[in-house]
Amino acid sequence: MIRKFSSTNSCKTKVLILGGGFAGSNVLRAIQNKMGNSAEITLISQDNFFLFTPMLPEISSGMLHPSDISTPIRTFCKSANFCHARVLSVNLEQREATVIRIFDQKEAVFEYDYLILAMGSKDNFFGNINIEEFAFTIKTLEDAIAIRNHIISVLECADQEKDKILQEQLLRFVVVGGGFAGVEIATEINHFLHDSVRNFYKNIDSKKIHVIIVSARNGILPEVGEELGEFALDYVRRSGIEVITNTKAVDAGEDHVLLSDNTIIPCATLIWAGGVIVDPLIASLKCEHGASGRVVVDQYLRLKGHSNVFALGDCAHLAEPHNGTVYPTTAQIAIRQAISVSENLAAEINGQENSMKVFDYQNKGVMATIGKRVGVALINGRKVYGFQAWLLWRCFYWLNLPTNEKKVKVAFDWLLHLIFRADIMTVGFIKKKTLTRLETPIYSILERSQEESPENVSYL
Repeated sequence: MIRKFSSTNSCKTKVLILGGGFAGSNVLRAIQNKMGNSAEITLISQDNFFLFTPMLPEISSGMLHPSDISTPIRTFCKSANFCHARVLSVNLEQREATVIRIFDQKEAVFEYDYLILAMGSKDNFFGNINIEEFAFTIKTLEDAIAIRNHIISVLECADQEKDKILQEQLLRFVVVGGGFAGVEIATEINHFLHDSVRNFYKNIDSKKIHVIIVSARNGILPEVGEELGEFALDYVRRSGIEVITNTKAVDAGEDHVLLSDNTIIPCATLIWAGGVIVDPLIASLKCEHGASGRVVVDQYLRLKGHSNVFALGDCAHLAEPHNGTVYPTTAQIAIRQAISVSENLAAEINGQENSMKVFDYQNKGVMATIGKRVGVALINGRKVYGFQAWLLWRCFYWLNLPTNEKKVKVAFDWLLHLIFRADIMTVGFIKKKTLTRLETPIYSILERSQEESPENVSYL
């Protein structure tokens, strides 16, 4: 039997928020500040915490603890309700959302007067089932912990491996994606690997560590512009990371990656950072969608044809009024849109539609870390690189941590990392990756590929 939730106070306007990421958590806090107890607010999320995703790579290297960048959503709920559940469907006509509780898988229906779509995005594997099966991703807390555990397990195995060819394969790490996520995770694990081997693994030659970035573009970090992108590419290569450009990963197995130029990379680790796609539920809504599947919203961030539904962050398709380009799916944009949605929602509920504000925000800049105390940043058109950019990155994201408690914990862990050596302890096993084929010589991978495909192939 599906339980139906109705308001206990019919006088209060029911506001339902779907999603607890940057968009959902920030709009929740903004609405509570604007409306207080005058509305019945409920946030639904399949995670009961808000995750500060820009710092995920530092979880993979052990620089930060998982609790440093995750905050319970109930911490933000001053007057709002929270429901730990996964959204199954949304009926825009009936003004209902059906969810399934995480713990006992029971279904429930929530009615609403106003709906806010803030469900974020999913990893986009472009239909490649093998890559989806064998690759790690870097989007959730579980992903970051799984990568860390796996890397440490690989080092433990490589330290014991006597076969030099198999050891080289174990020490080859492939990251697909030349954007922010791919570059930041590749550079973070590269330093973690070298630091760990230098301090703990005497049977591994650090020169054998081989981190590879596969980028479909002619370079990396296109968001920061050509000049900074070239600086980043040059620095990353000088730090020992190989960057393969103008190439895509088209297939994978448990012990190799196949590239679009028919090159096979024997490896034990594949990390996918090749792009994201809108949540399937958002793409399935019966309304107007943009080319990426995001729902089209008006200048007030309201769903076209449904004035009681707002969308923001990764869900919203809205073009900038100045140049006509669609707003990117960044945390910076989501935070600004949350403020705008809260103001416009309050105005509409109070019957003051004339006071609603058009969303018009220009990106202040973009930043990325590309190594140990090195970064690149484009701030209001000004190009910054090196230590200054890295410090700017740290200061900006540290200041945007949601609570003072998290600020203290992150600052303390950063300080400890400067003093002590890398921690190589695994924390349970969230994702298990079998490597059974590593018992066979590497050339067997090439033989298998030649049997499956008549084209000439090569391997690194």
